Amino acid sequence: MPPARWPIIGVDESGKGDFFGPLVIAGVLTPEEIVPSLLELGVRDSKTIADGRVAVLAERIAQLCVFDVVVINPEKYNQLYQKIRNLNKLLGWGHARVIENILLKAPAATAISDKFGHDRFILDNLQKMGKTIDIIQTVRGEQHPAVAAASVMARAEFIRRMESLSGQYDLILPKGASSLVDDAGRKLVKTHGLDILEKVAKVHFKNYAKITG
Repeated sequence: MPPARWPIIGVDESGKGDFFGPLVIAGVLTPEEIVPSLLELGVRDSKTIADGRVAVLAERIAQLCVFDVVVINPEKYNQLYQKIRNLNKLLGWGHARVIENILLKAPAATAISDKFGHDRFILDNLQKMGKTIDIIQTVRGEQHPAVAAASVMARAEFIRRMESLSGQYDLILPKGASSLVDDAGRKLVKTHGLDILEKVAKVHFKNYAKITG
């Protein structure tokens, strides 16, 4: 990983590979002196942490660090995707918004994110404040404590939103994009009609065609 100057904004997303639910992008401003506390808590890539523990860690991170979370709900996500037609461009827009929002709260020298496409996807969406800091995009970015913390914050919010959607429609909406997701989608359509998918799911996924036949 290239050298980075502190304090560092870690940025990561959750929900990118999930048919149901929003796309959530989170950023965590991490001063160097906070890193030992994050490591002691066991902060790491949220995909390796149980959902219940993710929620607990997110609360602790929120107490320690300045953070920001951008949630793109399914209905808005589908509108943006139809316009942009490129998930990486949508991610770049979201990452840039999180970085800018944090810089309104506190200064930072560097932002680090997991590499999801060309560097321009983030750089082209940064406004005046974002252009004053170094932007590093790296493979397996979650290995950095700041990005791991952002991963936890994004995942915790995604889980909360999924639980809320499941409660709203009285049906457990599975994560991911498996056949279980297809089964839940068919139940939703049977009860609420085809238009429901625009409100709860990312309709450019292949699951949409499987569910609608």
